Amino acid sequence: MNTPWKAATTLAAALLLVLSTGTAVHAAGTPYTRTPVSGSLGTYNVSAVYVAGVSSGGYLATQLQVAYSARIRGAAVFAAGPYYCAQNNVSQALYGCGDNIYPTYVSTLENYTRSWASYGWIDGTGNLAGQPVYVYHGNNDNTVKRSVTDDLVRYYQDFGASVRYDSGSAAGHAWVTPYGTVSCTATASPYLNDCGTDPQGAFLGKLLGSVAAPNTGPLGGTLVRFGQDAFAVNGWANGLSMDANGFAYVPSACAGGQTCRLLVALHGCLQGYSRVGTAFVDRANLNQYADTNRLIVLYPQAIPSGVNPNGCWDWWGYLGGTNYPIKGGAQVETIMNMVRRLDG
Repeated sequence: MNTPWKAATTLAAALLLVLSTGTAVHAAGTPYTRTPVSGSLGTYNVSAVYVAGVSSGGYLATQLQVAYSARIRGAAVFAAGPYYCAQNNVSQALYGCGDNIYPTYVSTLENYTRSWASYGWIDGTGNLAGQPVYVYHGNNDNTVKRSVTDDLVRYYQDFGASVRYDSGSAAGHAWVTPYGTVSCTATASPYLNDCGTDPQGAFLGKLLGSVAAPNTGPLGGTLVRFGQDAFAVNGWANGLSMDANGFAYVPSACAGGQTCRLLVALHGCLQGYSRVGTAFVDRANLNQYADTNRLIVLYPQAIPSGVNPNGCWDWWGYLGGTNYPIKGGAQVETIMNMVRRLDG
């Protein structure tokens, strides 16, 4: 990004992460896509749930996994730090969880985790032992400093998770994908970098145990555009800085009743549909793997609001509730309501 977090005028601006708007025309470096079809979330034969996210979506991915570790069985986190890193404090989020001017206080975060598990506010920490976790950090990412992501790895390892840490890339701050439109080392709009690698294959292999090659031809599934109000804890997604609509990619095998797995995929700031259309949905390189691995992909959507001008996910408490990282947290619980519908 052009402006370091410490120089940003607001936290939301500091968390800026934008993806390409993409195109429906297939060409070299451009994925095949599906036009969204209006519908509702169905219930499928889901055997396991996983989560992935980038930047603010990476922070929310960890919140979801830690709060619901008995249900969410693994995570892939790009460009983010440890659970509850911000500690409900904007300054800590900015200077300790993006920049490393402040420490992340990992031992304190771990103590919160254990205490909250003992209260029943999150699932037991024993569930994290042995769970697969994939963490990605690019060496040219100065938006979330390397030491912050190192502490995410340490946090997971201290609870016994099986972590693969991909820290050898030259990437800037971005979701790295074969369908990237920015050079690997850059930190520049649209923050969708091509490093000549396939992190999605790597992290899906880690989470699922093995992974089949992606579908590089026309997609065979359906991209459903569904209403998020039905799942919002307040009945009104916009009031939670979430879009009226979200998306889910459902492969034909899953729609036909075969056993499938579910991946919740979380975009970053200024990366939702209201800003860039289906860019993240189209170019994240997930639907391609979904087709060949019986994987449903859920794409919840955040929007800008008065307290969240850049449409980030709530990982520092901007909605005003201190319960944002635990069970009952507004966005956490809203997304889990979507998961509950999909997996019955």
